[in-house]
Amino acid sequence: MEPISFDRHRFPPEIIRYAVWLYAKFTLSFRDVEDLLVERGLDVSYETVRRWCLKFGPTIARNLKTKRPAPSDHWHLDEMVMVIRGRHYWLWRGVDNEGEVLDFLVQSRRNTKAAEKLMRSLLRQHCRPTQVTIDKLRSYCAAFKKLASTGSKARAKDAAVQITWISTMLPQPSIGDLKQFLLPASSARSGNLQTISGRCSQ
Repeated sequence: MEPISFDRHRFPPEIIRYAVWLYAKFTLSFRDVEDLLVERGLDVSYETVRRWCLKFGPTIARNLKTKRPAPSDHWHLDEMVMVIRGRHYWLWRGVDNEGEVLDFLVQSRRNTKAAEKLMRSLLRQHCRPTQVTIDKLRSYCAAFKKLASTGSKARAKDAAVQITWISTMLPQPSIGDLKQFLLPASSARSGNLQTISGRCSQ
């Protein structure tokens, strides 16, 4: 854990942590946090809260991340549209079956390149999953094929990834398309390249 120094701050560390927690935990503005602190007899301006969040927020988040338990090996991948300054973007997200957010990306497009970028980012940070649940977006199929094409077929087949499809309206990819899915990035971390056989389930 990274040490956090609260030297030369007028308020005690407990109050600073509480203000940062309020802003990060709930959908509050800096002025909302200011009002909540005023109700507790603390005269703190919203600008002070903003500076606390910028200074201490990232370090507190990193320390909390080190305390979290290892995520589940059952992943759910999805995407949703969002509007930022009048422009439409796609929020790509990966969560485990316990609701823990593994990673997310904001991309301007909903295509194969974005899907592959999300999966590679997930594999750099987490161990290879045993089951992946996705929606009917065709970009996932193309991303699986692209990742599979960069894998190695010379290793032992001692693991399987089950691909669960939320929608059955689209044709499912073949087993060959899903082979070696999730290999490139995970092998860079583990140093052990393995061929993954996939199975599609209804």
